[in-house]
Amino acid sequence: MGAPGDFLATMAAASIERARDLRQDPESAALAEVVSAMPPPPRLALSPTGFDLIAEIKMTSPSAGVLSADFDAIEKRAGVYARAGAVAVSVLTEPDRFGGSLSHLRRAAAVLDPLGIPTMAKDFIVDPVQVCASRAAGAGGVLLIVRILEDDVLADLLELTGRLGMFTLLEAFDETDLDRAAAILQGQSAVDQLLLGLNCRDLQTLAIEPARFSALADRFPNDYPRVAESGMATADDVRMAAQLGYGVSLVGTALMRCDDPSGLIAGMLAAGRGAAGQRT
Repeated sequence: MGAPGDFLATMAAASIERARDLRQDPESAALAEVVSAMPPPPRLALSPTGFDLIAEIKMTSPSAGVLSADFDAIEKRAGVYARAGAVAVSVLTEPDRFGGSLSHLRRAAAVLDPLGIPTMAKDFIVDPVQVCASRAAGAGGVLLIVRILEDDVLADLLELTGRLGMFTLLEAFDETDLDRAAAILQGQSAVDQLLLGLNCRDLQTLAIEPARFSALADRFPNDYPRVAESGMATADDVRMAAQLGYGVSLVGTALMRCDDPSGLIAGMLAAGRGAAGQRT
C-alpha cells in the first residue's frame, strides 16, 4: 500500500524488515502465549463530556526534528500527562525516524498502569508479532494505519488487539482510507475499544492540512469515536476539531515543545469539552 517513494511506504518497508528480525528472535516464538496469559491492560475510558485527549511522547519528529533529548524524563512526562487528564498516552516506538523504543513504552506503562491509564504503542505496525511485542512491553493500545495494511491483515490485527483487551486507533489519511476502514469494520462481528482517526498530514511534503478535518468529517462511520491527528497545537485547534464532531485529539509535538504540558492539556480539554457540550 502507498505510492512509491512516499513517506508512509518507506516507513512501512522498514517496519516489515523489523518484523522479520523480531520473528527470527528465538524468544518471539513464545510471545503470543506470553501476552495471552497477561492480565488485561487498563481499558480506554472515554469521558461522558464528549471530548478527550491522547497525549504523546516522542523524542524526534521527521517534520520537526529533535523534540527532546531528555530520555530520563519519560516517566515524569507520562505522569504529568495522566494527572492533567489525558485519557491515554501514545508512545512512539519507531526507532529510525522518531527515536522511539519499546523500552520507552515499557517505562511509561510502568507509571500509567497503576493509574488506570492505557499506553498506546505508536509505530508502523505490519505484523501480529509487533502487536504482541507491544503488549509484552505494556501497551494497552496500538496504532494501525489503514494505508499500509491489506484488508485481511488489518482484520486479523483488529481481532488480535480485541482478544488481548487492547484498544486500537485506526488511522486514515483521506477519504479512500476512511471508506476502506468503514468497509472492514462492517465486516467485523464486533470491534470494541476502537477509535477511528484522521491524520491531516500530507504524506509527500509532511505539511499539515487542517482543512481535511472539515472536508472529511462526514465520511466517518457513525459507530466509532473520531480522532483528530496532527496539527493540534492550541486550544483553538482542539475547539475547531470538537465543533466538527471529533471526540478525541491526539497531541504530540505541541506537548513535547511546551514548558507547561499540564496547562496545555487542561486548556485543550476545556476548549474541546466546551465545544462538545454546545453540539449536544
